[in-house]
Amino acid sequence: MKTLTSPAPILVGLVTLACSATACASASSTVYHVAPNGADSADGSEAAPFLTLARAARAVTHPGTTVYVAPGTYEGGIKTTAHGSPQARISWMSNGARIVPPARSKSKTAWDNRGDYVSIIGFEVDGSNSGEGKLWTRGIYSGGSYSLIEGNHVHHIAQGIPCNGAGGSGIGVDSYFRGVKGDVVGNTVHDIGPAGCSYVQGIYHSTSGTIKNNVVYRVGSAAIHLWHDAKDLKIINNTLSASAFGIIVGGGNYYFSSTGANNVHVHNNIVYDNQYGISEQGRTGDGNTYKNNLVYKNRTYDWRLRNRLLHTGTISSEPLLVDYSRSAAKPNFRPSAGSPAIGRGNATYAPPVDIEGRPRDPAKGIDVGAYRH
Repeated sequence: MKTLTSPAPILVGLVTLACSATACASASSTVYHVAPNGADSADGSEAAPFLTLARAARAVTHPGTTVYVAPGTYEGGIKTTAHGSPQARISWMSNGARIVPPARSKSKTAWDNRGDYVSIIGFEVDGSNSGEGKLWTRGIYSGGSYSLIEGNHVHHIAQGIPCNGAGGSGIGVDSYFRGVKGDVVGNTVHDIGPAGCSYVQGIYHSTSGTIKNNVVYRVGSAAIHLWHDAKDLKIINNTLSASAFGIIVGGGNYYFSSTGANNVHVHNNIVYDNQYGISEQGRTGDGNTYKNNLVYKNRTYDWRLRNRLLHTGTISSEPLLVDYSRSAAKPNFRPSAGSPAIGRGNATYAPPVDIEGRPRDPAKGIDVGAYRH
């Protein structure tokens, strides 16, 4: 390990993330490295990196620690429990390190985080080739408070499992361990769960926080699902397609609160080509807002709101994406030059950049969806 006085930026996909107090190493923080040519008997320095994520997880014990994971393939099924602080987060950062099931999996979760003030940035979680043992039903899961899950690619999770109440998700942010304020930003999540299985979600969120700039498609149930103690959430500039539901806003099966999903703001999302569009279920409040969403071609219905709420600024037409089909290996969700999503968004709560880190310019109009044109 070593001590940094000035952290460096890291590339996540096409996005350069400048390190800050919210995501990366703070001044005079401890840094570990993990690489495919490392050894778990090493000290975790850049010159002598660890080999496994599990070894790095054991080394991280205090706030202000950053773990840089080099490109390569690593076994998942890890659990991280150390807590950061508001001034010194714990950050796990990569430029696309690939996490896969071990030959004999002992866990149903690829990455189980229980720590507070933890950032997980820039990983691929690929559950497509399971070995023996437990099948992964959850990709990245955080039960800690003030978590940030950003710029990850999570796919082929909870496929081939029985469709029952055990459930699953690509990314889960949970209040079960009294976690609050989880942010899910700029992730790509797809091929999650058996088709039509109502228990498996793309992004599952049960506390407060934000869900912004994500692309989610081909999910057994909802691309984005709020439940349990979910409230005080902003669901902004996501692109959601080819799933059973686009967005479910609701509360039920409570852990600690029975107020229902209230103060949830759903703005600037593309919800396209699902079975159902945007739906309120369970208990919801009258403080929810639905503004400037493109909601179209959801076969059973586009909208199902409660409490006499109305959606405003809705676009009800084809999004005219660059290259989209339900079955494409890599659909291109960018709006084409003639897309009605261009400039039709609401600037309130809109993130300053899109999923690729390209700046949004409110003066020229905010585009709807995760990508700007």
